[in-house]
Order: sequence, then C-alpha cells, then structure tokens
Amino acid sequence: MAAWLTPRRVRQWREYLTGYLMVAPAVLLIFVFGIFPVGFALFVSLHKWRLKRGDIIGLTNYTNAIGPLTYLLVFGLGVGLLVFAFVRTRHAVKENKEGGLRFLVLNVPGILLAGVALTFIRWTVLLLPNVLDIADKIRGVEKTRDLFMQLLQEAFTTETVLAARTTMFWFILAAFLAIAVTLYFWRTPKTLQLEFEFAVNWFLIGVGVILLVYVYGEMMTAYNTAVQTGEDPGFLPQLISIASGLILLFIGWKLWHRAEDQPSNLMFLLRLGAAMVFVVGGWIMIGELPVIVAAGDPDLWVGLRATLFYALGTIPFQLGISIFLAVLLFQNLRGSQMFRVMYFMPYVTPVVASAAVFRQLFSNRLQAPVNAGMRLLGLDPLQWLWEPKGIFQLAALKLGVTNFPEWAAGPSLALVVIMTFSIWVFVGYDTVIYMAGLGNIPRELGEAAEVDGASRWQVFRHITFPLLSPTTYFLTLISVIGTFKAFNHIWVMRLDAALGTTDTFSVVIFTEFFEKLRYGYASAMAFILFAIILALTFVNNKVQGSRVFYG
Repeated sequence: MAAWLTPRRVRQWREYLTGYLMVAPAVLLIFVFGIFPVGFALFVSLHKWRLKRGDIIGLTNYTNAIGPLTYLLVFGLGVGLLVFAFVRTRHAVKENKEGGLRFLVLNVPGILLAGVALTFIRWTVLLLPNVLDIADKIRGVEKTRDLFMQLLQEAFTTETVLAARTTMFWFILAAFLAIAVTLYFWRTPKTLQLEFEFAVNWFLIGVGVILLVYVYGEMMTAYNTAVQTGEDPGFLPQLISIASGLILLFIGWKLWHRAEDQPSNLMFLLRLGAAMVFVVGGWIMIGELPVIVAAGDPDLWVGLRATLFYALGTIPFQLGISIFLAVLLFQNLRGSQMFRVMYFMPYVTPVVASAAVFRQLFSNRLQAPVNAGMRLLGLDPLQWLWEPKGIFQLAALKLGVTNFPEWAAGPSLALVVIMTFSIWVFVGYDTVIYMAGLGNIPRELGEAAEVDGASRWQVFRHITFPLLSPTTYFLTLISVIGTFKAFNHIWVMRLDAALGTTDTFSVVIFTEFFEKLRYGYASAMAFILFAIILALTFVNNKVQGSRVFYG
C-alpha cells in the first residue's frame, strides 16, 4: 500500500464517496424536475413567445411588466452576486490555515469547474432553439420516428452548437486534469470540497459579470441612440441615478457604523458628517424611483397591490385567531375533540367546492344568506363580490364623504370576502400546528409561574408565547409564501364586476398565460413573483428568525 493510502484516508474517501453516491439520485431528480424547468421558464421569458417561439427580446418582457426598474434590479443582482462571492472568498481565506499557495492553486480547478457550468449553460441555450424548431419543420409532412431522429441529430450538429460543445469539452478535460494534479499533492477529500466551494464562488462571479456587462451594453446602446436622434435616453439616467443612490447609501451606512471606532472626537464628527452627506445624496438620487415605477404595466402593479392587501388582511388575523383557539382547545374542556375536528374541516374540504358555496353566500342578491341576515338586523345589503370600491371608501361614503382619496381606499369589498374565506379555511390548519407546539411546552413552567403568583395572561405572555415562537415563525413563513401563490379560491370567487380588484399576482400571471397567450411575458412575471417571494422570505428570516427562541 502506498504511503499516502493509509487506512484512515481510505475510510475518509469511502465515507465521502458513499455520501455523494447516496445524494446523486436526488441531485439528478432536482436538476431534471426542478432546476431545468426553472431554467427553461427563464429561457421562455427572454423570447417573444406566443403559442410558438419568437425572437429573443432580452428583458423586454420584464420591462413591459415593471418598467425600467428591471435594469436596476438586474444591476443590483449582478452587484449582489459579486459581493456575495467576495464575502465567501474572504471567509475561505480566513479559514485557510495551510498557506496562500494551496489557496491559489485550488482556485485553478475552481475556475475551470465554473467554466464547465457556464459553458454547459451556453451550449444548452444554443441547443434549445434548434430542438424547439423541430415542431415547425415537421409541419405539413408525414411524422415518423426516423424523421424526428434526423432532425434531432441536425439540431445537435449545427455549427454553433458544435462549437459550444467543443468549448465545454475542453473545459471538462482541463478541470479533470487540474483536479487530478491537486489531488496528487493534497490527497484528502477536503481538497475536493474546497475546489467545489471555489467553483461556486467563481460561478457567481461569472454570472454577476455577465449581468453587469449586459446592463452596461443596454446603457451604451440607449446613449448612442439618444445621441444620434437627439432624444431623451429615457430610463438610463434614472438607472444611473438610482444605482448611484444605493451605492451612496451603502457608503454612508458603512461610515456611520465605523464612526464610533474613531479615536478622536474630530474624526468621529467628520465621519458622521460624511455619512449624512452620503445618505442625503443617496435619497435624493433614489427620488427618481417613482418615475420608473409609473412606467411599468399597470395590471401588474394592481395585482401586486391586491396581493399585498390579501397578505396583510389574512396573515395577522389568521394567526391571531389560531393561537387563541389552540390555547382554548388545549384545555381539558368537554367536547374539545369535536371542536378540533370542526375547526379542521374547512382545510380538508375541497377548496373549489367551498369557494363556490362562499360565492353563493356572499351574492349580491337580496335573498342571499348574508344579505338576508343583514336585512334582519336592519342593515343595508351590500354588493360583496360585485363591489370594486375599497372598504374605507365605502365607510367614508356612508358618512357622507365623497372626495375620499383613492390611495387610502383600502382593499375592495370583494377582496375582503375572499380574505374572509382564506382565514376561514386556514385557521384550522394553523390551530392544529399551534396545538402541536403547545404540546412541546413543559406544563411545569406554567405551574411554577402560577405558584409564584402569575396570572394566566402573564403565563401566556411571558412563557407560552415566547416558547411558541418557532411555531409562529414557521406558520408566518408558510403563510407569506402561500398568500403570494394563492390562486384556486380566488379564481373561483373573482367576478368581472369587481374590475380586477381581486386579481392577485398569481391570477394576473394565469390570465396572461392562458387567456392572452403571452407565454414569454407570463414567464417573466412568474420570475418577478419568485423574486418577490424570495425577498420577503429573506426579510422574514432576518427580522423574525433572529427572535425565535428554541429553548
């Protein structure tokens, strides 16, 4: 046995190899059914796609949806990827305890592996149009297996696809040789792990550079066109203004935090003054943001507004009612089992059926159950799902105020009915989860507090509620994601008379895709929704996740 092939190293390699072989099928399934469909949707969103594939139009679908703000977001994404890769690399440098030479050498396979990933993406992007165009080529001719295989072979052997494939194979060969060389000098599984970590960093850097180069190219194209035609370049000055504002805000924030570390009062005051100058300058430049937002698709912003109303009007009430019912049903009350089943029934009832029943309950007819009940109480019947006016606007009209501002109208009455249905459905599910969380809290804590003179409210406020924070965090996260993806019951209960005030983001995407047949635009909107959900999840993790108490 070679000197480096010790039993310990053999055991390490066997453990690593076994672990990677175990996760390989899952990784393959995630790529085939998760990553590739998302990538294909991104590919579609960059085309003019209506029933069939059209020309590549870049970010036009995104700019039609949210206006020139798209370029700012792409610019921010590119900068964010570079910063994230820089932070990861700096962390790796701090953890590197075997000298800088090994760190530099192991980055070479990392660069080549990142090149493999980028060239694979490039090869796939060049191949997909040739494969998708087979459908047009077989139109009007006899469709046989031999013809399909011939056209498929032609798609894989076009000049551009072959050139991209050759480049990819060269990167694969170079990466394999570089990994073999590094393993010859550092024969540990840790070497492979570091190389793949470096590969991720360089891949992020590559994607970030590509995004920034694209935005810069669009900027220069617009400027050249403006110079030739003598027209206003449009969004590009606004993009520069906002990007500069964000950078100035970041610099001001860093100066503000570092001011307290200054040894003298003069340097402390100078740092604070400079920070204020940067912050004020940043906010002045970001003042261009409303102009950019106004240039987007109004249907998208109306849908986003409805989604925000839907989330804010359901999640707090849903969780508040659920925790109250959970604490109530957790007591030793007679018939509590029956009430648990009753509260959970709306969640297991088919959503389409229960939404259809709610639609009849809240009909605008005078004989509808809800309106009939209001008439018995001496109240005026309402239009409910047919009412596009906001609830605050309706309340103002009842008080005789006619010039109520539109921005303060609030969610429409039709959307409030849908929000009520959502609360009714999901309260049971959240109650069951909260009861599971209550079951994990030791009863001795509450009993000891009561012995010390604490009231039931004090026990709940200072013991039960803090210990339920993991459950609350989980339900909040799931609820935020669920409200932005909600579709079934909204589609069943929405009516044209509501004038689109009940159309949330997901409904707008569905309408664009299946009714207007704008596949590329709908795919772009889907990625915008994905970015919003991801951002909200990140904010929720930072704000609420840090306050979770796990005992």
